[in-house]
Amino acid sequence: MRRAVCPGSFDPITNGHLDVIERASGLFDEVTIAVLANSSKTGLFSMEERIAMAKEASAHLANVKVDTWSGLLVDYCKTHEIKAIVKGLRAVSDFDYELQMAQMNLQLKGVDTLLMATKPAYSFLSSSLVREIAKYGGDVSALVPAGVLKALKSKAGGK
Repeated sequence: MRRAVCPGSFDPITNGHLDVIERASGLFDEVTIAVLANSSKTGLFSMEERIAMAKEASAHLANVKVDTWSGLLVDYCKTHEIKAIVKGLRAVSDFDYELQMAQMNLQLKGVDTLLMATKPAYSFLSSSLVREIAKYGGDVSALVPAGVLKALKSKAGGK
């Protein structure tokens, strides 16, 4: 069975994330959305909320599951017999960081990384930008799944 993982903090999951996950689900037998704990980021949503939003957003994909992990992603991959990490690239600026991570993951545990170009419509999209726009009452309805929009409105006090 060909397995891949799509990792991220998903705070919150966006339509850009979902696009990469959907495309990966067409290439692999099983795709895991790994909601990662990142101690260097302050999140808007709890781990439980991020997991719930990822499950709801990916419910239409039969071969996609959601899990969580704290630690090295390559350790998760080895534990779950996953041989590929799939990451989205928005711009050249993402490439430098992702290439370093891909090379390190290959060196550490022999896990390959596939870097997938995002659709141009999502090249500007990031969770942090979505949070910022939502915080000030901006319209993010075209940027996130419906369940995420509802959660963002709830966190923003109905704005």
